Amino acid sequence: MNRVLVIDQDAATTTRTLGLACLKRGIGVVFAGNVCEGVRLLLETVVDLVLVDVARLRLTPRELATLFERVAPRVPLVVAVRPETSLDTRVALELAGFRVLTKPVTVEELVEKVPGR
Repeated sequence: MNRVLVIDQDAATTTRTLGLACLKRGIGVVFAGNVCEGVRLLLETVVDLVLVDVARLRLTPRELATLFERVAPRVPLVVAVRPETSLDTRVALELAGFRVLTKPVTVEELVEKVPGR
């Protein structure tokens, strides 16, 4: 894995934790504060994985999965959820094509979500 797009409004915290951990493993990180900014970045930047904070979702999971598949085909989509997120919500996200991880997300968890790893 070479680069990850992280869509999260709390970029300062994410930069300190996940961003620095990725850099130590030689993985670049591109940050976006919202989905629109993330889509713009995907149009100009090649990434191996997209990580979206579930709080950033304004579209339904199916709509968001369709959008990202059109902009960045075959790039895995990972959604970070809070620990208290219900099983029903997690299953709905997985059925829409997302891989679901509980916050805080680690680099190891991200690497595991990339196909072929």
